[in-house]
Amino acid sequence: MSAKKDYYEVLGVPRDATKEQIKDAYRKLALQYHPDRNKSPDAEEKFKEISEAYAVLSDDEKRRQYDMLGHSGFDQRYTTEDIFRGTDFESILRDLGFDFGFDSIFDFFFGRGGFRRERARGRDLTYELEITLEEAARGVQKEIEVPRTERCDVCNGTGASPGTRPKTCTNCRGTGQVQKVRSSGFARFVEITTCQTCRGTGTIIESPCRECGGTGITRKRRKIVVKVPAGIDEGYQLRLEGQGDTLPNGGPPGDLYVQIGILPHRHFQREGDNLHYQLTISFPQAALGTDIAIPTLDGNTTVKIPPGTQPGEVIKLSGKGMPRLNRYGRGDLLVHVSVSVPKKLTQRQKELLQELSKDLDVDHESKRSRFFRF
Repeated sequence: MSAKKDYYEVLGVPRDATKEQIKDAYRKLALQYHPDRNKSPDAEEKFKEISEAYAVLSDDEKRRQYDMLGHSGFDQRYTTEDIFRGTDFESILRDLGFDFGFDSIFDFFFGRGGFRRERARGRDLTYELEITLEEAARGVQKEIEVPRTERCDVCNGTGASPGTRPKTCTNCRGTGQVQKVRSSGFARFVEITTCQTCRGTGTIIESPCRECGGTGITRKRRKIVVKVPAGIDEGYQLRLEGQGDTLPNGGPPGDLYVQIGILPHRHFQREGDNLHYQLTISFPQAALGTDIAIPTLDGNTTVKIPPGTQPGEVIKLSGKGMPRLNRYGRGDLLVHVSVSVPKKLTQRQKELLQELSKDLDVDHESKRSRFFRF
């Protein structure tokens, strides 16, 4: 099934369109695509598409929910029946000169059996999981505990006590809907509403299950194992299909989205696949060069400090960063060098530095000219 188009695009109106603009757009498109007028093979589907868009955007509350949730979230809250309920197609289409060759506008959209009731998915859940940088680097399995609604084990989701079964609602004869017929001129219209006796379920529970109180669902804390792939980054979401809430209607459960957070590390700052490490060395080490052991995700390694290393220089250790998520290879470890200048010196240290400074030839004017250009 192809993804639904944006309702505003379907009607060709901007997102800030007024109700009159939306109604005018629907009238023009309905006149163009009504199957009584347009005999092309895709006219009927196009007419249903624009009618669904109008049913949502012409209703203030449905439009607000759609703007906030988008198609995915909106479809979780509204059944097909909910979308079309209360929309006045009759007056619009009659004004356009179309008569009804079917019992009601809903028969056209959904067939003579009334609405095709779709069992809504359960609610999606979100869980925040914090892991260490090392766990993010190598991948890890974590067991989490999630509170969620599940089908009742005692009544197997029927809501009826063991040994009994729900009975068919006599008011709607098990359809979950009731019809009211009214006539207007030569046309007959059928208004379809949710049965209030059974609340749309089509059944009546005379002996409710004691475990779930007749709802067919119970709330439990379920332990779930989450497989975190190597190289995952902060803010990444893992989707666990079917691990969300279950609704009383027997529809499929929602999904569980695990939001990844990475704890601060004592040594490294992460930037994408690269890691940054701050290394402080002494002036003699910077001047003479040296080999220094530093930590990496794989254990200690030796970094070579070249003679004459300046403060702020960056030494790159290729392949010592984070693994690339779902790809081969790793990022780099970038070692940022800073030189420590002592604030207190002994008399002997002062004398040695004064003697050294006499032998060092520093062109101060030349250095300044690099920064001050007029």
